[in-house]
Amino acid sequence: MSLKKASLLILLILLIDQVSKIYIKTHFMLGQEIDVLGWFRILFVENDGMAWGAKIPGSYGKIILTSFRIVAVSLISYWLWDTIRKKSPKILIISVSLILAGAIGNIIDSVFYGVIFDSSLGQIATLFADEPYGELLKGKVVDMLYFPMYSDILPNWVPIWGGEYFVFFEPVFNIADTAISTGFGLLVVFNKKAFPKDK
Repeated sequence: MSLKKASLLILLILLIDQVSKIYIKTHFMLGQEIDVLGWFRILFVENDGMAWGAKIPGSYGKIILTSFRIVAVSLISYWLWDTIRKKSPKILIISVSLILAGAIGNIIDSVFYGVIFDSSLGQIATLFADEPYGELLKGKVVDMLYFPMYSDILPNWVPIWGGEYFVFFEPVFNIADTAISTGFGLLVVFNKKAFPKDK
């Protein structure tokens, strides 16, 4: 797979990711939800930290996190270039391209959204707002894909969580997260093809 094809894949994912996020920001208030299929909903949330809502404490925590993401993207970019240069298996190049596209997609939010959007709390945000909600490198990542396939009170006989309200697949994510997860998933499933041992 050539660098040109890998770049086109990355650009396509970035386009879908950013168009979906900008649409959500400019059409939904924070916390607004639309039921699409019952088990699939559009729910607008913003992620201020790392995966699963974890944060680096302190006033510079967000800047440290965003800077780390930028360094990680640089390393993944080199990894992609190196796999193409070495004519590695196509599945490896596709996987790394997906991971890179997803990482860049979320970095765009973290770097720029704080200075181009105003707050979504209690209102629909404005693109290129006069009073943005944050600063450069302190933006929030937009998430909207929600798949609560099961949500109910668990029977009392279930160990530990019996009698508690339970939602199966609670995380809310975006296209960039999907690309990253798919990339890692392909590396796990097709590990032997992606990393063939030299005979």
